[in-house]
Amino acid sequence: MESLSTDISLAPFNSFGIKVKTRWYGKFCDAGELTQIINSSPRVPKLVLGGGSNLLFTKDFEGLVLKNEIMGIQKTSEDENFVYLKVGAGENWHRFVMYCIENNYAGVENLSLIPGCVGASPMQNIGAYGVELKDVFHELTAFHIEEKSNYTFRLKDCQFGYRDSVFKGKYRNQFVILHVTFRLNKKPVFHTGYGAIEQELAKMDVKELSIRAISNAVINIRTSKLPDPLEIGNAGSFYKNPSVSKEKFQQLKTDFPDAVGYDNADGSVKLAAGWLIEHSGPDNETSWKGYRLGDAGVHPLQALVLVNYGNATGQEVYDLSERILQSVHNKFGVTLEREVNII
Repeated sequence: MESLSTDISLAPFNSFGIKVKTRWYGKFCDAGELTQIINSSPRVPKLVLGGGSNLLFTKDFEGLVLKNEIMGIQKTSEDENFVYLKVGAGENWHRFVMYCIENNYAGVENLSLIPGCVGASPMQNIGAYGVELKDVFHELTAFHIEEKSNYTFRLKDCQFGYRDSVFKGKYRNQFVILHVTFRLNKKPVFHTGYGAIEQELAKMDVKELSIRAISNAVINIRTSKLPDPLEIGNAGSFYKNPSVSKEKFQQLKTDFPDAVGYDNADGSVKLAAGWLIEHSGPDNETSWKGYRLGDAGVHPLQALVLVNYGNATGQEVYDLSERILQSVHNKFGVTLEREVNII
């Protein structure tokens, strides 16, 4: 195990590319190394870092960053309908999705090209195009930082919600996720009714539906409107899609006939945060889409994505996100919630 490093730049380790430092830094490849790092580290705040794709650093981190590099994909069991894969939390999420497609394991194809690592997927209950992590989740192993012991969390233990889990609330900053076990389908159930998947499949002239075709369609859609973090610093969708009552949605439709919404199972309506941002704007402008102040901006093709064009500070991106939040609330009476974690 490498010893702790000090005063390390975190710019390469966050997808916004924000130039901040951490006081201490250590990386680990298994629970044993993690235990050694914690035992040898000072009693300071700790932050577990995977792909750094859902973080906005607004200042230097005066604590210990723990870089999760636990790798590996292992089949643990299977039956007639399902195969169970235990995956290291440090594995790249999209690489894992591609592994499933190569082996014809269905369930995660709609989640193609989501940035980040496997360990972050249950924390956020990541989702896209009608599928969420909880739909393929079996269990996970997590390390309790104070107790220095492992716990197993099953589906009900994680309390998954919309972009939410127990690890973002009750157990925030208490656990390090080590491995996640997924239950994948041997017989695919296709989800093509959400977003532009069906249109993209038609455009691709797909004759026979498959998990690979759906994955390719999702990749095409995402690359057409979402910037590559290696080219422009960003963390993907910055805000969650808010839900409102059916009555509130009817009122919105009366005032704004083009307002976009999807019915939730509980009778509420999920609004498209991107539409709300695109149809509000700074000062006398009609849309935030493509707005830029210095190096902090809103992507010109997707209003839901805030970007760092090179030298923006985390505080500048955060201040922009506050202005957008206030603008949407003033125009529509809807409060947006950030999906990105602010440090």
